[in-house]
Amino acid sequence: MEFLLTLHGEFRWLVALAGGVAVVKFGIGWARRAEFKGIDRGLMAAFTGLLDVNMLFGLVLLFGLTGGLPPQRIEHATTMILAIVVAHLSMIWRKSDDSSRKFRNNLIVVVVALTLVVVAVVRLRGGWVF
Repeated sequence: MEFLLTLHGEFRWLVALAGGVAVVKFGIGWARRAEFKGIDRGLMAAFTGLLDVNMLFGLVLLFGLTGGLPPQRIEHATTMILAIVVAHLSMIWRKSDDSSRKFRNNLIVVVVALTLVVVAVVRLRGGWVF
């Protein structure tokens, strides 16, 4: 269980990296009115997929760790599930023909989801790094 806890905790860096790359890519795409391409869909899918995998780790830990369900764990889990729901909102406009709208909406979704992730981690751990 200790290995899974470490993996879950360190996985946040992959989520942050994918989210940061997505923010930059979607921001540039929106500003330049570029065409939304397969790489952009893949980037959003990677961000959402990394969140999903980390949620799976987190749920195993939530119900597998000893010590019951203290309020901090419940708050962390709730906030992270909300972040994942927000990240999956990108599916709503995936078939839209308006690339500008896709870039803008995905940018908003990633920023909101990343904000929720940071808040959840900081509230649980007392900081992002330590």
